[in-house]
Amino acid sequence: MGDQKSRVSRSSIGTASAGRSDVPGVDTAGSTGFVGGLVKLLALVLCGACGWLVIATPLATDVQLMFGAGVYVCAQLLNRVRKRDRFISLILMGVSLAVSTRYLVFRLGTTLPESGTLNLVFGGLLLMAELYAFAMLLFGYFQSAWPLNRKPVSLPTDSSAWPTVDVFVPTYNESLEVVGPTVLAARALDWPPDKLRVYILDDGCRSEFREFAEQVGVEYFERVESTHAKAGNINKALARTEGDFIAIFDCDHLPARTFLQATVGWLVSDPKMAMVQTPHHFYSPDPFERNLGTFRSQPNEGELFYGLIQRGNDLWNAAFFCGSCAIIRRTMLLEVGGIAVETVTEDAHTALRLHRRGYDTAYIDLPQAAGLATEKLAIHVGQRQRWARGMVQIFRLDNPLLGRGLSLGQRLCYAAGMMHFLHAVPRIIFLTAPLSYLFFDAQIIVGAPGLVLAYALPHLLHCTLTNSRIQGRFRFSFWSEVYEIALAPYIALPTTLALIAPKIGSFNVTAKGGRIESGYFDRKIALPHSILAVLNLAGVAVGVTQMVTGARHADVSAFNVGWCVYNLLMLGAAISVARESKQVREVPRVNATLPAAVRLPSGHQVRATTSDLSLSGAMVSLAQPRAVEIGSKLHLCLVEPLAHAIPATVVGATGNSLRLHFEALTTDANAALVEAVFSRGDAWLGWTKGRKRDRPVLEFLKIVGHGVRGVWTALSAPFRGGVAS
Repeated sequence: MGDQKSRVSRSSIGTASAGRSDVPGVDTAGSTGFVGGLVKLLALVLCGACGWLVIATPLATDVQLMFGAGVYVCAQLLNRVRKRDRFISLILMGVSLAVSTRYLVFRLGTTLPESGTLNLVFGGLLLMAELYAFAMLLFGYFQSAWPLNRKPVSLPTDSSAWPTVDVFVPTYNESLEVVGPTVLAARALDWPPDKLRVYILDDGCRSEFREFAEQVGVEYFERVESTHAKAGNINKALARTEGDFIAIFDCDHLPARTFLQATVGWLVSDPKMAMVQTPHHFYSPDPFERNLGTFRSQPNEGELFYGLIQRGNDLWNAAFFCGSCAIIRRTMLLEVGGIAVETVTEDAHTALRLHRRGYDTAYIDLPQAAGLATEKLAIHVGQRQRWARGMVQIFRLDNPLLGRGLSLGQRLCYAAGMMHFLHAVPRIIFLTAPLSYLFFDAQIIVGAPGLVLAYALPHLLHCTLTNSRIQGRFRFSFWSEVYEIALAPYIALPTTLALIAPKIGSFNVTAKGGRIESGYFDRKIALPHSILAVLNLAGVAVGVTQMVTGARHADVSAFNVGWCVYNLLMLGAAISVARESKQVREVPRVNATLPAAVRLPSGHQVRATTSDLSLSGAMVSLAQPRAVEIGSKLHLCLVEPLAHAIPATVVGATGNSLRLHFEALTTDANAALVEAVFSRGDAWLGWTKGRKRDRPVLEFLKIVGHGVRGVWTALSAPFRGGVAS
């Protein structure tokens, strides 16, 4: 929705039930209104009763199978006939919830163990995991039911009326090679120079950063104490600056020149608007994308949140502050005491405080900055550990379901975000549940396997179908399980401790930038998954033996063996991510088709087009064939900006294509490259162009392939050299 339309849609949510006082001859306060209301109430009760009958009526196995198949076929037909109809999506959500509730009623009513210590313990753990999964399904549908598509609001035509903006780039131990380009991009923001100030906030107190700031004409603040990490760094800078708004960028997130033009309009037009957030876009592959070869061909782990969930939160005025790529109103930030320091996810906690004060936030799904993703799985896990611990800390210390100031929608959006990070323990329970029967003969689900499957399969199939429809552009089917399994062994303990003792834990900085000289299998990070895989493989062996010898009920053993095989495939896919691929380039290349010119050693200038660019090199195609020797020195002249010709060395030549390497660039040349590669307003808009939508069966087969390779890697690693210990 557009700028004003989104306001109307929010207002209409609260006023849709108002009386039709505008209709002549109808007295909504009189008897007609009373009768109409009564009719509606009775109709609602009748629909609820009919729905409950459908959900709660028990059926025999064959009848349940036919019922489930019929409902699923109807859902598939609806999904195919109206692929982009949001009303159909809501219907499918309702059907999915009904089918899942039917399964839950069946589980609670007929399948719970009644005696036996092992039965009760293992059965109770499985039930809690299933209840958690059902709660997260509800939260997920709530957040994604009607996502906003907020657009930027125009600024006043007179730029003298525009507000002043301070840009903060906090850093601690990152190299100048990482921080410098971000500062240069911030300096190039399209904003009146007298109303823009850029600050390097250096918690590392490094002289080279001070010298760089003086050289490029930005402000430099150092902080010796380093208390409260990033939050403390920003808060100290708040006390020393005075801009109307604060734009914050992590030190590896380079803003496009249009960032302020796209965001500040909402803050200027709405005096209650406290913060505008934009997506975190990454131009380098994360460990899943690089090690599994999925970069840009399928959504990465963060796209579901930034592509769908944040837009869904925005409908309920619950868009989160994500620590970077955002702009905040100074007065409101100071009113809530600055950036929150009580938890290690200071960003979401700060947004929660702003919402409790009654202020608005906005999310504009327009990538206006780009950063580096984590390179290695171990670093990725460490970052997610901090996020998980911090969100659970907020849940304990400032629970959104309690206290004043939040609407129901805001409470649910915050609770969903925080409870998501409690997935580790339920995920481990699902990975080990079948072993309780295969190893210990524990009856965790009482009932015939055929009947259990007749109820469970429709629940699982409808969840997959519905989520594929509403999330298909942002998260492919079954990949949520791979992501969660990869993290589960490492965030289970931190989140559990945060529930018990929320003040335990410290902020850890995520390392960015670097190379992986040669590929290797990180046996250490994959160890918990390898152990779980071996246990499930042992479970398969035990179960098959039971089926062959008749030691136990063959159908029950087969049910649990199938469960173990599924677990093995998912664990194997997670293990595959620990096989780190070689990454020689320290500076990733970015696809960029831009007009340019190449000035040859002879002095001749040839028109060219770039196909990719980075701050260390480029690939260009010459408009005319020219013989250029490897090692030749030439200059790459970018059409925009025009000021600088970039000195380069030819390191590869094929046909009309040249691979160039930049060496010993001046600050001005670096700034020109930054503006050409990262500062373009449309630099990231076509990032997902041409990507196919989710196809669940194909994605499952892909994960099966990764899973088989991962299990083989884990089992064979101890007998091969060249692996990480």
